[in-house]
Order: sequence, then structure tokens, then C-alpha cells
Amino acid sequence: MKRNISIMASVFAFSLTITLVDAFVKPDYFAKVPVKIVFFLVLPMLFFVRNKGDLRDFKRLFAFEGRGVLKALLPALGVYAVILTGYFATRNVFDYSNVTASLTEGMGITAENFLFVSLYISLANSFLEEFFFRGYAFMTLKKYASRKTAYIFSSVIFALYHVGMLVDMFQFGVLLLLLAGLIVGGCIFNYLNEKNSNIYPSWFVHMFANFAINTVGFILFGVL
Repeated sequence: MKRNISIMASVFAFSLTITLVDAFVKPDYFAKVPVKIVFFLVLPMLFFVRNKGDLRDFKRLFAFEGRGVLKALLPALGVYAVILTGYFATRNVFDYSNVTASLTEGMGITAENFLFVSLYISLANSFLEEFFFRGYAFMTLKKYASRKTAYIFSSVIFALYHVGMLVDMFQFGVLLLLLAGLIVGGCIFNYLNEKNSNIYPSWFVHMFANFAINTVGFILFGVL
């Protein structure tokens, strides 16, 4: 199998698996963590183990450069502001009351454990997703497929992967808006990493996006 097809097929299969787990199995959040580590980290790493010529590029994905992170600071703060502004601008238009109920019933997330969940989501989960969707599904795929294909494929899959966890939380119109935002966000993340050849700039922005989402979560849970 050609490597571009192999990467795309594995990205689709692995992300679909997690989406179906979110949509139908609905385990407690931390029970899902080892499953996600297997499908978003361990299994993709087998590609690099099998294709030793890609090991150097694999190591490059984790080569830290402070300059790239500093360049991502402004977009990170901008994303934080946009998400919070979007929530405050629409909270009287859309009904967000189902969000906390869905988190509690579907994943066992409550006001009492949300701090720990939010820290994991912002720091560790975002890193897993950046390695998988940007490091593997974009930067590695781009070596074997066209740049346009890599941009579109990784961003669309990144958005669709979130359907399983969002479908019970939001009305259909809000869900479509969120998916469109995730596709655009995925393209921005790809661009940031493409300029720096590692996954840290997008991880930094992704982290701040999660900080904003978690801030909204604290508001909805009545903590703030």
C-alpha cells in the first residue's frame, strides 16, 4: 500500500474509533485516556518504526524551538479571546444548558472533578491530538501527498473526530458552526507547524483554545 493511502486510512480508522467510542460507549473521561493514547500515539508510531527513513522527521516533530512558540503567542491569545467573546455573544441566542448535563451523564465530568479534567484536556490531551492530527495526519502525510490534500484531509478529519463528543451537547446549528470553526482552526494549526517544522506552535494555540473552552465550562458549572 502506498504510504499516503496507508497514513490516510489509519488516520480515518483511528479517529473514527475514538468518535464511535465517544458517541456510543460513552465511557468516563479518564477511562477513555488509555484508549486514546493507543490510537493517537502508540499505533501511529508504528508507521515510523516500520519506515525508518521517517524516524528523523519523527524526531523533528518534537524538536522544541522557543521562537516558534513565541510567534504563536499572539494567535493563542486571539483564539482565547474569540472563543470567550463568541460564548458571551451567543449565550442568549443558543441554549448551552445541555452541555454540563451531557458531560456529567456521558463522561462522568462534574463541577468537583472539572479542574483536573480541564488541566488534562488543556495540556496532555491537546498534545496527543497535535501529534496525531498535525504531526502524523498533516506533516507526515504531506511528504507523500499534495500539500492541499494534507491540509484539507487533516483539518476535516480533525473536525469530524469531535462529532462524537459534541453531538449530545449542542443544537444542530451550533454543532455545524463549531465544526466549521474546527476545520478553519485545523488549517491554522497546520500553517503554524508548517512554518516551524514541529508541533509546538499548534500545541500552544490549541492549549489556549482549550483554556478558553474550559473557562466556559467553569462558567456553565457555576464555578466562576
